[in-house]
This record gives sequence, structure tokens and C-alpha cells, in this order.
Amino acid sequence: MSSRLFLGQAANYKAKDVLRHTFSFATKRSAVELRDYLAEKYGTTRDRVVLMNNGRSAIAAGLKLTVPSGAEVIINGFTCYAVLQAIEKAGCVPVYADIDQKTLNFSRKTLEKVLKNHPKAKAVVIQNTLGIMVNITEIEKIADEHSLVIVEDLAHCAGMRYADGREVGSVGAVAALSFGKGKSLDTITGGALIVNNRSLNLPIQATKRPKLSDSLRARWYPLLAAIGRGISRVHLQKYWYGPLIKMHFIERAVDAKLSLRQRPAYWQDKLVLRQLKQIGDKSAMPIRTHLFVRDRGELIEKLDRNGYNFREIWYDVPVSPVRYYKKVNFPEEECPAAVKTAKEIINLPTYYEKGELHGAFQIIKEYEK
Repeated sequence: MSSRLFLGQAANYKAKDVLRHTFSFATKRSAVELRDYLAEKYGTTRDRVVLMNNGRSAIAAGLKLTVPSGAEVIINGFTCYAVLQAIEKAGCVPVYADIDQKTLNFSRKTLEKVLKNHPKAKAVVIQNTLGIMVNITEIEKIADEHSLVIVEDLAHCAGMRYADGREVGSVGAVAALSFGKGKSLDTITGGALIVNNRSLNLPIQATKRPKLSDSLRARWYPLLAAIGRGISRVHLQKYWYGPLIKMHFIERAVDAKLSLRQRPAYWQDKLVLRQLKQIGDKSAMPIRTHLFVRDRGELIEKLDRNGYNFREIWYDVPVSPVRYYKKVNFPEEECPAAVKTAKEIINLPTYYEKGELHGAFQIIKEYEK
């Protein structure tokens, strides 16, 4: 992956990685080995590591272990709908904290502001948006003062470290890993719950096997994406991905089902373990590079005309994707920085080599803020 700008994107696998993903075989032993590795990595025991069908399932399971039903849970005001799904599945209520535009995360100041209005909040989810770290010492202090359970969401930041040197996932009572599309660890689907707090009850292990159709979809995705990358060079990708989505050969990540009982396939466990062993302090890095621009719609159209697809944006509304935004009743007046950021942010795509973006950078320069 060294020739790519980003870490661990299965949609960008080289030919040997596509073949490995498509034809990998494993047994129950692979799940045991992955749980043992995660337990050692995060300083817990195997029985406190649960392999699940995606990251949002892990967050939901972690909340169920740590807070009562109906509890208010503070989350980033710039996030993915999947996080809300997890909170609702746990029977909890989301409360949004506005962000600092420089870090894309809530700050000490914005978190304290939320707690003034929601003093009975029971937990806070730390997202480390796009792999940018929160000031963990400040957040920890506030959490201690208000008896907040810390839940770490590692979807964007697996293998990275906070400024004080601690690895993400080692701070909270529980941590959730995602193995979904475009995440730091990527086998299309899957996730894991890490229970660090030894005083919590042992979690129930997810034992239900994934459906054959789900397993096949996860196997085929890198191959289908590789074909799609070639087709995108002639700007015909909509004729490729559109029918595949309609026929459910591929699935939008946020549309994946949440289940507290389903585990990943064994072959995914094997591939995740391989990726985990490849991540070190030098290779772990933000999963997306972002810029702030004016007239984003005009810029994207101009990039399109010059052969660059920059339409994948994390996140173009405060709770992404757009098709779910209206149903979440997001309090825009309480999170002005998140609203502003969602209108101005643009991400460098993961499907180009670095050298291929020179022309795009020249165009973006005219619009960059």
C-alpha cells in the first residue's frame, strides 16, 4: 500500500491483494488467533474480545455493557449515521457536541458546554475523526469529573497513538473496531468489541455465522472495485456501480445491518489479523486527507470535467450520508462549526496514485481556503 496516499483501503488493493481477499480460506482457529492478538494488543483477555459483523454493532454492544437503557450519550457533531444507529440499538439517546474545525473533533470547551445542558449524560464516544486525535488528557479529565464512560471508536484510527503516547483503544472502558469499507482495517465488513474495564460483566460472544450472500459480497468487493477503477478512467463508473447496487452485489457501508449476534467470516478474521500485524507506529496514519474550499459544488464539477472524481466526501453533512440527514433532527444552531465544516470540506480520493493528482491540486488551489 506504500504507493497509495492512504492506509488499508480494500477498494485499492493491488492484484495480489485482490486475489488473496477473494480466495482466502480459514477455520475457527483464525478467530481464536485474532481474539488472542487483540487481547494482547489492548491489555485484556480473550473472553473480553468479541468479533462482530461491523463497527456499529461493537459500539452498541459496548454501550449496552456500560450504561443503562435511555442514557444520554455524547457524540461528535460531525459524524456518520452509523454511530447514531449504534446508540439507538443500545436504547440510548445521542447528544451532539460541536467540533473544533481544526481537529474535526469536539474539544474540551464544546464538551463542557454540552454537559451544562445535559448534566446526566452517561457516556462519551471518542471518534478521532479521519485519524485526527482528540486531546485525550483533557477529555479524560472531563469524563472523570462527570463520571462519563469513555467509548473509543477506532474506525478511523486503528494503530494510531494519542499525543501522550498511549495507543487508541487502550483508554476507554470499551473500544470498537471496524473492518468496514474505507476504514483503517478493511475487509469490507466486520468489527470487534474490546472490553478494557475488568469490572464489567463478560460480554456475550457473537456466534451467528454471516449469510452466504453477505460473505460473498464481502469477498467480491475488491474485485468489483478494481474493475470499477478501470471503468472510472473513461467516466462510465455509474453504469457499473449503479446496477451492482440495485442487484445487491455491493452494498453501501452505512446500509449494513446491525447485529449483536453475528460475527465475521473466518476468512475475514484471518485477513484482519494480517492487516493488524502490518500496522505499526510508522505506518498508522489518517485514513483521509482533507482540505477546506469555497464553492465546493463548482470545484467538484470543474474537477469532473478534468477527469478527477472528488465526490466521496467525509462528511458533506454533519451526520452523513445526506439521505439519512433529515431523519436525525440535527441541532444545527447548537453545532455551527460542524455545519460550516460540512459545507467546506473536501477529501483527497483514495483511488489515485499521488502523481496522478498534480493537475487536481492546481485546480483546487484556486478554491482552497
